[in-house]
Amino acid sequence: MKRYFIYLTYNGEKYCGWQIQPNGMSVQESLESALAILLRTPTPIVGAGRTDAGVHARLMTAHFDSERDFDPIEITKRLNSILPKDISVYKVVEVKPDAHARFDAISRLYKYYITTVKDPFLHHLKYKIFGDLDMEMMNACANILFEYVDFTSFSKLHTDVKTNNCKIMIAKWEKQDNDYIFTIKADRFLRNMVRSVVGTLLEAGRGKISIDDMRQIIEAKDRGAAGTSVPAHALFLEEVEYDNHIFI
Repeated sequence: MKRYFIYLTYNGEKYCGWQIQPNGMSVQESLESALAILLRTPTPIVGAGRTDAGVHARLMTAHFDSERDFDPIEITKRLNSILPKDISVYKVVEVKPDAHARFDAISRLYKYYITTVKDPFLHHLKYKIFGDLDMEMMNACANILFEYVDFTSFSKLHTDVKTNNCKIMIAKWEKQDNDYIFTIKADRFLRNMVRSVVGTLLEAGRGKISIDDMRQIIEAKDRGAAGTSVPAHALFLEEVEYDNHIFI
């Protein structure tokens, strides 16, 4: 039995999220179906995380086990010939038997894309807002995230995680022409966390909350204290990082 990592990208618009759900097609289900065809046996996969419905990934990782010998380059080509157009596999690589796509990940990096212009071609990949934002205030409030580890206020209620602690490594806004791009990197994320953080920081950008308010929101440990979650269609998982020791 050998273990492999799959590196893939997908447009999440038509999916109910990464994880298999009873009420719709998921990215995980699509990938497992393709692997089952090629390996001629049911092949469960474990992802590095669980992107929500409508969220995209420029880079997602997942692992699976197989007793069959195959050429990773060839199976990558064959997977891409079977998978739908909105899912693409970059590569398949062998890893150590105990390597784990989720638990061995050191960090995940997300980006959220906001625009102030109407674009017929990219409207489904960016969140359209009206008016400019105070980016200096948004970055000042984003810096407050580094002072804390408990982000209950930004977590979806009634999740099954054991802790709401996360270590934020990057949290910053950048402006490119008519777009505002938020980048956030952490060792782990809670359900709905990035979208609720962005929604809260937008309130700062509109002059509705201050730096002190941001601290009070986090310290409240209450989802009701934070801002409304922004739409999923503008959120991208951009990167998943691992130590080199898990690879062969």
